[in-house]
Amino acid sequence: IPCVLIERKARLGSKVLMTANGRCNFTKDISPEQFLKDVGEAKDFVAAAIRECPPRKIISGFKSLDVPLRRMADGRMFPADGKAATIVHAFGDLLRDSEVPILTNCAVTGIQPQKNGFIVATKNFTLWAENVLLATGGVSYPKTGSVGDGQNFAKALGHRVVPYQPGLIGMETNDRRVTSLAGRRFEDGRAKVIGPDGATLFDYKGEVDCESFGLSGAAVYNAQRFMAHRRREEGKGKREEDLTVEVWFGHNRLQFKNLKPRPVKEAIVTIGGVATDEIDPRTMESKLVPHLYFAGEVMDIDGPTGGYNLTMAFATARKAVVAVDDSLRRA
Repeated sequence: IPCVLIERKARLGSKVLMTANGRCNFTKDISPEQFLKDVGEAKDFVAAAIRECPPRKIISGFKSLDVPLRRMADGRMFPADGKAATIVHAFGDLLRDSEVPILTNCAVTGIQPQKNGFIVATKNFTLWAENVLLATGGVSYPKTGSVGDGQNFAKALGHRVVPYQPGLIGMETNDRRVTSLAGRRFEDGRAKVIGPDGATLFDYKGEVDCESFGLSGAAVYNAQRFMAHRRREEGKGKREEDLTVEVWFGHNRLQFKNLKPRPVKEAIVTIGGVATDEIDPRTMESKLVPHLYFAGEVMDIDGPTGGYNLTMAFATARKAVVAVDDSLRRA
């Protein structure tokens, strides 16, 4: 498809370079149905995209680009050399070989719909585009370029933006049993979320890290995301719950109430974004503005840690590009 890629930052893939502490866990080798079950709230919206572009297809795609891969025991997939840059370079090579023009260090300032397309404005010039795909990410780690541009453009074009919350983020406590171990990592940790009646609502075995601010690590991140979504349901009329977090690490088994998440700018993923009920899940096209498409975290979709969020970004982007290609062929 004839296209131009416009990138706010001076280089491509700044957010990808940070994933999994610079190792890039790009997907998880599980079935589409298990993937969707694990995702939770967004599963119905992303179901068609994931079934058409499941983890195995993403794995095959990187193999076709001659990227050596490593599979962990739990199915998480990484480049074999453990360097996120390998994934970014693979995409860069693909764009080069496909002769896709790339405009870096180039922030879009506005998108204005026209009768037959859009005027895409930057500080120094404008472009006309028949179709626009917004794939600008969430609002976490703004230094990577994820500053909410896509959500702002969507809002200006009449879309509803679901309020942001941090997802997959550490939680704060000044408990000395935690802070005295700052810098320690416990690979065989565990985090549970317990309801007011004592029932276990969520249970995840994985890494727990002790920090000067409190707790982090995959088990803690996933517990925090579960609670964020649970509390979002409370805002839809469900009763508020008094949740307890139970964290196991080393010889410790501690319970906490009212743990405060770190700021959204530090989150691995942003909960919130462009409302999915205004986007067609079959094409990722806006239901309000024809020829405007969305992919990835700019939308109100998020998953647990472990390759889920990049997988959804790849799958929804593929959906959008296929839909654009189909529309151009019909024109």
